[in-house]
Amino acid sequence: MITTEQLITRIEQRQPIANKAAINAEQLCQTFNSVGSLTTADSKQLSFLADPHYISSLASSQAGAVLVTAEYRDQVPATAIALVVASPYLAYASASQLFAHHSLSSGIHPSAVIADSAVIGEQANIGPFCVIGDNVQIGARTSLDAHVVVEANTTVGTDGVIKSQVVIGHDCIIGNHVRLHAGVSVGAEGFGFAPTRDPSDTGWERIAQLGRVIIGDHVRIGSQTCIDRGAIDDTVIGNHVIIDNLVQVAHNVRIGDGTAIAAQTGIAGSTSIGKRCIIGGAVGITGHIEITDDVTLSGMTMVTKSIKKSGSYSSGTAAMPTANWRRAAVRFRQLGRD
Repeated sequence: MITTEQLITRIEQRQPIANKAAINAEQLCQTFNSVGSLTTADSKQLSFLADPHYISSLASSQAGAVLVTAEYRDQVPATAIALVVASPYLAYASASQLFAHHSLSSGIHPSAVIADSAVIGEQANIGPFCVIGDNVQIGARTSLDAHVVVEANTTVGTDGVIKSQVVIGHDCIIGNHVRLHAGVSVGAEGFGFAPTRDPSDTGWERIAQLGRVIIGDHVRIGSQTCIDRGAIDDTVIGNHVIIDNLVQVAHNVRIGDGTAIAAQTGIAGSTSIGKRCIIGGAVGITGHIEITDDVTLSGMTMVTKSIKKSGSYSSGTAAMPTANWRRAAVRFRQLGRD
């Protein structure tokens, strides 16, 4: 159970609560067990109004506490504690972490295989059947779930969460407060091959991938995402980057601080993406280009050349009846012949 006082402390790590002084001692001790929507929350749940479209649900809400802006403070039911903030959605995000599931296991499971030269930090958790290679360093309070593999000479920072079946290749550097979800691959071999005279007969010559992956602090990487090691230079993921599930980051890619990347995006090799970019789902980005800071790419956008000016870019076409799409495709092809 989480008290109102604990909620306030957590939320104020990001933004102040404007009416904190008006919350009495009894209200500070009130407890909550989860978060709920305005329409379904009960007196033991926290709720929030982030979108004015849902204002009609506020007056009848049964929530025990509601995060609102000052504009809607007077519409919070008398039975609920109003927590007035500039951004209710950000406050909800902060508070939600108090209710998240946390593993109760701790220490090193006896089935884990850990090299004698590995260094495991204080209060780290190493789950069943993990494999930790030579000269690996695992930071304090970092937790590895079952079946995680960390290859030789890799450093993992403090306070990390690494879920089951994650594989981190040799010589990689993972920062502090990093979350790697199930099945993430960091530091696998990049897709580098040189063609022979006739690939159908003599094949392709493999290029050894000699770089590393370097991941900054406070990075989140979703399930089944692959981040390949560099061919010569390193693949680099900046601080505060968030990456969704099923994303492919090829060798030598560089991603700037604070960038967000949605699912099924593919980024080809040696591309550089700036800070604070927002990349929608199923975006394709060709290799050897640069995308500047503060660029938004809407879903299914295909980027084939560098973007040097901040702003929003799109290229995917919206769904339409198939017959209409076929006629439009014919006209599009005809335009290309002019």
